[in-house]
Amino acid sequence: MRHSLYNVALAQSTILPAAARTTNTTGATVDRMVDEGGFRSAMVIVHAGTVTDGTHTVEVQDSPNGSDWTAVADEYLQGSEPALTTSNDEQVHEIGYTGHQRYLRAVVTVSGSPATGGVYGVSVLLGWPRRMPPARA
Repeated sequence: MRHSLYNVALAQSTILPAAARTTNTTGATVDRMVDEGGFRSAMVIVHAGTVTDGTHTVEVQDSPNGSDWTAVADEYLQGSEPALTTSNDEQVHEIGYTGHQRYLRAVVTVSGSPATGGVYGVSVLLGWPRRMPPARA
């Protein structure tokens, strides 16, 4: 097997990029046990497009069962969860996750009563599966 990130990582979407958002968004659940082998590492990637108004605060949440969600404690995050505004849009923000919960998702809270909002998406890059390479759909 060739040494390649493709062989040790799998990207999953939690918030799909969409037309400009002006309201809170709860992302889809990402299961770290996908592909029967389990992934030992995760990184949350926020793809920020244009934000014209409002503040769009990204929070990483985890859960042991996919039902009971809590904000991830800062001690289990590498980097910081961004608050997207006109001053830090149109870039990629990365947040490492070192916790042990099975399920992850992103939640975005919007403040400032935006009229036109912001365009963004959030993915979770799962890494180092117990079985390599990961199966792909």
